Amino acid sequence: MSIRSTSRTPASPATSRTHRRAAGRIAAFVITATIAVAATSGVGSAFAGSAAPQAPAKKVHKTTFSLVPNTPFLNCMQAKGETATAVATVTRNKLNDKLDLELSGFKSHLDFDLFTVQTSPFLSDGTPDPSFTNFGLAWYQSDVHTDDDGEASVTIKTILLDQIFGFDPAVSLSPTNTFHLGFWFNDPQTPVPCGYNGALTPFNGEHNAGPFAFITLPDKVNDLGPLCTDPKGPGVCNP
Repeated sequence: MSIRSTSRTPASPATSRTHRRAAGRIAAFVITATIAVAATSGVGSAFAGSAAPQAPAKKVHKTTFSLVPNTPFLNCMQAKGETATAVATVTRNKLNDKLDLELSGFKSHLDFDLFTVQTSPFLSDGTPDPSFTNFGLAWYQSDVHTDDDGEASVTIKTILLDQIFGFDPAVSLSPTNTFHLGFWFNDPQTPVPCGYNGALTPFNGEHNAGPFAFITLPDKVNDLGPLCTDPKGPGVCNP
């Protein structure tokens, strides 16, 4: 008796992928039907009674906030007849965030240095914080320069909203957020006519800056800076 041998031509990769996708759709249909039957008939199953997964709450996409001046030195940076303002807008993106800082009403050709810092010297109502001792952890972000019209515009891209932090195990510094934004006089002599004593601060690249010029206020409820848009409670931000 002769034996007939048969051979099967292997399916092409594209055909296999098509079959897998079709099988997946059939499986999904069967699972969906099983859930529907269990829900309507009361038959126990691994799916019956389980709640649908909750989508994570959406984070704030964009936030805008103002910085407030160091009032004793305001006349040394504010143009005559103008009101100096500093407004920041931060937009959340997939890989990092974009911050746009706009200054107006300043004297022309002033230089400042922009930082994110851990703490503000003010309370939420703008009055001095009696418990303030220093700005805590600080990150140098950008230089700021006012033009002929006393305006300035700066854009930076980095991690900002809800997650900006630094740490240093060498000095036992655990992860520490810097949710406040401020800028400092680059030249310590600029505010001297307004009563500054000329003392140097480390808030520029050469570590010989002046006092802060503008900075953000903490939130009244959670006591965090405006770079935290998702507070979990007082002093705690949800990353």
